[in-house]
Amino acid sequence: MTTPPPIADLSADEARRIALRAQGFLGAPDRRSGVRGVLRHLGAIQLDTISVLARSHELVPYARLGAVGRKTVEDAYWRDTHSFEYWSHAACILPIEEWPHFAFRRRAYRNRPHWNHELPDGAYDQVIKQLRSEGPLTATELGGAKKTSDWWDWSGSKVAVERALMYGEVVCVERRGWKRVYDLAERAVPEELLHDELDDTECLRRLVRLAGRSLGVGTRADIADYHRLKGEQVDAVIADSGLVPVMVEGWGKPAWADPTALETSPRGRHRTTLLSPFDSLIWERARTERIFGFTHRLEAYVPKQKRVHGYFAMPVLAGGRLVGRVDPAREGRTLVAKQVTLDGPKAVPAVAQALAEAATWVDCTDVRVERVDMPDLREPLTKELARTLG
Repeated sequence: MTTPPPIADLSADEARRIALRAQGFLGAPDRRSGVRGVLRHLGAIQLDTISVLARSHELVPYARLGAVGRKTVEDAYWRDTHSFEYWSHAACILPIEEWPHFAFRRRAYRNRPHWNHELPDGAYDQVIKQLRSEGPLTATELGGAKKTSDWWDWSGSKVAVERALMYGEVVCVERRGWKRVYDLAERAVPEELLHDELDDTECLRRLVRLAGRSLGVGTRADIADYHRLKGEQVDAVIADSGLVPVMVEGWGKPAWADPTALETSPRGRHRTTLLSPFDSLIWERARTERIFGFTHRLEAYVPKQKRVHGYFAMPVLAGGRLVGRVDPAREGRTLVAKQVTLDGPKAVPAVAQALAEAATWVDCTDVRVERVDMPDLREPLTKELARTLG
């Protein structure tokens, strides 16, 4: 597509600050709206099975709001059907009011000709019948999640209920011990939202607009990646999405911005915090490198001997910059920083502050630092932690 002339030129620093403000890391957060406000503001919070300090969907609001209770986080997502789980950037928690705007994806799944798992005859109808009479239920309660111990070898009922989830006939209403709890959409989704009436264009226009608002400013690829849209889907609607074309110093590609983000200079207090590797501020590697000059890679699935920064290295955000990483663990009530990577001596106070706050949040009373990439900084970091923890 031909991009219209930019309405503004942004410096790299201005774009970075706009992105931080849009993601809730610059300026005082609206604490009254709490976790639900964070979810609406971001539009999608990614789920993941890994739990070190906490699971990623807990770490995301913590990073913005501080030490919000973990039960408070779960209640905010799942109580009163405030959200639903569906495929967006990945498996994500999404605001329930966006249910109608994922109709395009539900239709695509219903029309999908090939699947990784075969659906046994009668299994789909049996799952729907059982949920109608007994739900909400987990896959285990529906008849078992797996045929064997292999992770990919799903049972017929698991295949059926996951297919129903993708079609939109079934909804995940909560996670219980990390297991999805399924119920019929007709019970779980408010009646006024339970429809697939919006055509693909209207759905895509809305999701592109939401992605632009959540990013503040982004390239076509950034915007497409947020809800995992195709580039041509973005091209088809972006001119009518309400986003405006801009040029950003050093980006090398045209960008689009939320006009509201351009109207107000992004000012205020910066958060200092550990970030989940799945946080939407940094989940797209090319964007993270472009904005922060920071190469971010999850190494959980990299062989241990080949890891550089650690199993679940969490970037440290401070002053609007990514100043280091921590690979954490827990031993009783001690938070263990197994490996710490620092940009330099100036990063020591910020990393200590981030570690101390995280320790308090997960009910740890002590922090132990094991390895630091700059060994000379291990003692200053340990001393700063002792001072911060009091």
